Amino acid sequence: MFGKKKANSEIDKEQLALIETAQKRIRQKKRLYAHFVIFLIGALLLIVTNTLLGIGKDMQLFGVDWFVFAIIIWLFLLTYHMINVFVTHKFMGKKWEDAQLEILVSKQKDRIAALKEEFLKEERRIVQSQANEEKEKIDVSFNKQELTIIVAAGEQNAIGKDNQLIWHLSNDLKRFKRLTSGHFIIMGRKTFESFPKPLPNRTHVVISRQKDYQAPEGVIVVNSLEDAIDAAKSDKQPFIIGGGEIYKLAFPIAHKIELTRVHHTFEGADTFFPKVNLDEWTEISAVRNVIDETHKYDYTFHTYKRA
Repeated sequence: MFGKKKANSEIDKEQLALIETAQKRIRQKKRLYAHFVIFLIGALLLIVTNTLLGIGKDMQLFGVDWFVFAIIIWLFLLTYHMINVFVTHKFMGKKWEDAQLEILVSKQKDRIAALKEEFLKEERRIVQSQANEEKEKIDVSFNKQELTIIVAAGEQNAIGKDNQLIWHLSNDLKRFKRLTSGHFIIMGRKTFESFPKPLPNRTHVVISRQKDYQAPEGVIVVNSLEDAIDAAKSDKQPFIIGGGEIYKLAFPIAHKIELTRVHHTFEGADTFFPKVNLDEWTEISAVRNVIDETHKYDYTFHTYKRA
């Protein structure tokens, strides 16, 4: 009344499954009953036709009346159907099928997981192999190159302040130009930005952590010293020109040091060069220069090779 809808009763899935199972069992039992009735009628017909009507009365198989075999076969069919209804469908019904399916799915999942693990192992092995190959390439590159550090440092290894040199030595600048011209020069971003413009007749390789660092055309930007050395692999003598952190990274793998030692102690320096351990380096050249009209400090050009 007044448009009220009659509530619909809902049957959940479990109840529906129980009903379907019950209906299936009823159908099975009906078929069993029908087969049993057919068995009785058939058995009676066999007996009547043989005893009363005399059909096949004298027919025997292996010395036994044929209708006995007929009844046995009929009984076998009935027994098979009874087992199928009361045993097979009871113990190997839908629940059994679901359980078997779950076991097979579980085994398949385990197999897929094992295959994935094998695939990941193989992938890790390939990646490691590629990494080793790249390392070997870098090592070969190091062996073919004479990686040279070039630097000017004070008596306490000071090399700069506020990203600038603390001194001006024209002969040192000329020497730097003479040695590095025609070569790759590797540097950090701050060192590069201290130049008013890229230095002529040299290929600049700038190491920066900034992924989108913009540099002038012709300047190579990389994210690591290894990549910088790889970029300079065509040069037999690339130069590391600074700054302090790049020197520290390059120090263990460098083959040569071109050091201008400025004989003065500079206060307030904020960038320093690593100390040269003469147990690891051999000095092959030292040229002393003294103060003059254009040079405010004494200085010495040192050349070291790794011992």
